[in-house]
Amino acid sequence: MTKTIATAQISSTAAPAAFFARWADMATWPEWNADTEWVRLDGPFAQGSTGVLKPKGGPRTRFVIEVLDEAEFTDVSLLLGARLTFRHLVRVDPAGRTEVEVAVSLAGPLAPLWRRILGKGIAATLQQDLEALRAVAERAEPAAGQQADQQTAAA
Repeated sequence: MTKTIATAQISSTAAPAAFFARWADMATWPEWNADTEWVRLDGPFAQGSTGVLKPKGGPRTRFVIEVLDEAEFTDVSLLLGARLTFRHLVRVDPAGRTEVEVAVSLAGPLAPLWRRILGKGIAATLQQDLEALRAVAERAEPAAGQQADQQTAAA
């Protein structure tokens, strides 16, 4: 049985690609994710790729990118007796704003134990981490737009 332990949502002026660019640059996750000490991806940012994440105060955890397409990035960590899943969904609303939703869930026979260990911490910081990611994505967007404007002006 899968149990959602936390969700967070934001709306942004940044394009969906800005969020995927930040997720792909895993070495910079600690800049916007308060609970992460470091992340290493063992290959390209692609479905099936694996990596290692070191949460602050916790043990290194291996993960796999289970889903990666234009609307979703899902990574899964295998814990002893449980699967910890972070599902990131991205869509553009009718007004042209990017909507990002993150849901964190646990499944497996030891999921109730892991929920007691991890649940409060994840629930307490997920929204602020997503808001910090939005700030980083929105700051990155003007730089890309200015480059395009400079290239157009030079042509």
